Amino acid sequence: MDITKSDIEMLQAKGISEEKLAEELQMLANGFPFLKIEVPATPGNGIFVLNEQLEEQSANLWNEYLDKGGKVLKMVPASGAASRMFKDLFSFVNGKKEKPDNDFMKKFFEEIEDFAFFPVLNAMCMKLYGLSIQSLIKEKRYKDIVKALIDKEGMNYGQLPKALLRFHKVPGTSRTAIEEHLAEGAQYAAGKDGKVHVHFTVSEDHMPLVEEKFEESTGKLQHEYDVTFDLTTSVQKPSTDTVAANLDGTPYRENGALFFRPGGHGALIENLNDLDADVIFIKNIDNVVPDARREDTIKYKKIIGGVLVGVKQKADNYCKVLSKGIPSDDVLAEMLEFLHKVLCITHDNTAEMDSAAKAEYIYSKLNRPMRVCGMVKNEGEPGGGPFLAYNPDGTVSPQILESTQIDPDNKEAKKMLKESTHFNPVDLVVSTKDWEGKKFNLPDYVDKATGFISLKSREGVEIKALELPGLWNGAMSDWNTILVEVPVSTFNPVKTVNDLLRPSHQ
Repeated sequence: MDITKSDIEMLQAKGISEEKLAEELQMLANGFPFLKIEVPATPGNGIFVLNEQLEEQSANLWNEYLDKGGKVLKMVPASGAASRMFKDLFSFVNGKKEKPDNDFMKKFFEEIEDFAFFPVLNAMCMKLYGLSIQSLIKEKRYKDIVKALIDKEGMNYGQLPKALLRFHKVPGTSRTAIEEHLAEGAQYAAGKDGKVHVHFTVSEDHMPLVEEKFEESTGKLQHEYDVTFDLTTSVQKPSTDTVAANLDGTPYRENGALFFRPGGHGALIENLNDLDADVIFIKNIDNVVPDARREDTIKYKKIIGGVLVGVKQKADNYCKVLSKGIPSDDVLAEMLEFLHKVLCITHDNTAEMDSAAKAEYIYSKLNRPMRVCGMVKNEGEPGGGPFLAYNPDGTVSPQILESTQIDPDNKEAKKMLKESTHFNPVDLVVSTKDWEGKKFNLPDYVDKATGFISLKSREGVEIKALELPGLWNGAMSDWNTILVEVPVSTFNPVKTVNDLLRPSHQ
């Protein structure tokens, strides 16, 4: 492609190299290969189902780790507006019908007083129209109520990030998603010093409002949970934006300039790479419940934290032994059993290797970032699934895949997709340091071949958009992965506004 002087200036401003631009255009032109999967990960074959004794041991291990001063951080991807959450409300306001005529909108109005934001919405209706919500309903002014909630002149919920929406009622007031995440963090991630480190990724537009919310709410929450919050934020880096292309693969331009889009949540591997902690919990902003319904969440956070600490200690000890020379055949056999049975890495050809090659292979597999992922039984909720998938070196290991990564024309692969019993609720705890305590450079462990292309419409033109390998998919492809079953009660996402009416959010 011909690069203009203004293209070069734009690339420099974003921190994107010409090589990276060429690589992305190549990906847009050629597409991505489908992943080869062996089987879905299931209980006993890739997914661990812990008994009561193991759960207790893991939770105790976690509490001991905190008591010894382990450095823990909670990361919450909280970027982006909540506009999709209010899609049905926008359709209603922009539609021809003056009163609710589908189940979704009927439920919204019938149970409107159960929303945590109801008192503020009622006050907004009084301010805008001089009438309460109930009076507006009597006058059949349904659209005015919705406008008061989603429009800029009202509460602006259609443009605010989910982080700042009032999710739950608490006595006398309500809590936003941000406040619930802080409360949750206080209950399983407080260090020995009483500090809770929480990091939110936020879009630049919303940063002032998020910081305002921190100021307003932390004092009260610190007093309530007897902790101190250390809150940090970051934005998605401009260098992770991806170039868009026309359908023929040539760069898409607007007013002569290259057009870039945010690269999706996979871009956050860079933000994660900048964080410094021994253990990092990762959970989506909308998967949070009120205090009264948080018991299972806290219990299983401690359990997966304890699993990570235990497995990591074992892997680190093996790395230490391997760094001193080639161990005995018995010790190498023990290490291989750990690789096969705990990390579920199989299909290696170690039987044909001599001791030195075996030791080198084991070390290369053990000395990598590690994650423990909670897995929920599939009950029809959307989400990526756990599979045992082939790696570039021919080994097989646990991976979290999206359906777009699996060949729809491959009957066997489609059958495996249907046979998948669990899905990924984005409930991770990770270690990003090696056995000597040095930070890994996380971008080195991304499988670039696991991105995907989506078609978007831009000002009436169909364009190809490049999505980076997802944060918990291809961006963590070359990590050690342990999948642990957690109960569905720990997964309570808010994808639509009416999800806030579910019992788990009341």
